[in-house]
Amino acid sequence: MRKHFLLLVLLIAVTFTVQAQSGRGVRIGYIDMEYILQNVPDYLEAKNQLELKAQKWKQDAETKKNEITRLKESLKTERVLLTKELIEEREEEIQFQETELSDFQQKKFGPTGELNIQKAVLTKPVQDQVFTAVQDIAEAKKYDFVFDKSSDLTMLFSAKRFDISDQVIRVLNRSSKRGQLSKKELKEEEAKEYREDVQDENGSLSERQKKLDEKKAAREKLVADRKLLPNKRKPMLLQNASRNLTKKPVKRPQLLQKEELQRPKVELLKLKKEKLLINLL
Repeated sequence: MRKHFLLLVLLIAVTFTVQAQSGRGVRIGYIDMEYILQNVPDYLEAKNQLELKAQKWKQDAETKKNEITRLKESLKTERVLLTKELIEEREEEIQFQETELSDFQQKKFGPTGELNIQKAVLTKPVQDQVFTAVQDIAEAKKYDFVFDKSSDLTMLFSAKRFDISDQVIRVLNRSSKRGQLSKKELKEEEAKEYREDVQDENGSLSERQKKLDEKKAAREKLVADRKLLPNKRKPMLLQNASRNLTKKPVKRPQLLQKEELQRPKVELLKLKKEKLLINLL
């Protein structure tokens, strides 16, 4: 694993150097083989049939195991009643049944068993189609590297925009459908394929454009909110002003104290005026 990783890093480094000299960036993509297989109808149908076979083999193995358990329990119960020769005969029968069960499990479920062989036979045609589709996509869209995410190669992080698994699935589905379509349907399918290819090609551009549009909309909303803010303030200011006009003026405590101090002086002046009038008379 470490050797593969170091070799990959070295290969990418060399490619980056070469591409830098040529002035073109490196294009990297990846696929998820497990995801692709789960979306291929022919593979899923054959896989279901194989799983039914495997389930039948498991039931047969379980039946043999139950038979061995029954023989052991019978020998344990009847041992005191049996002769030495009968006991040895029973034990040989149990050993034979256990060996037969082990051979059956190894034959069906072992590393080189029938289940793994049929899985390989089932997977290989689809894998060949996937490799062909990946090669076509890489050549058409000028990918320098395409990795398999589900392989032994460890990918610590993989951005979704570099995943071309859906493109591979579309290519596989197109190939399976072409022989069943009429000329008109074939033309419609080709137009649909072209739109999908354009969408894949411009996927990153459309994503960036979407983010720019969102930022632009946010700025326009902020400007509109700022323009509406003064208009909202005006009615509030007018309302506060009208309230202030209708309020009665309140005398301050200092003014009241000053008026109270001036009252005796005014009364004294009135008395003096009255005395002057009396003298004149």
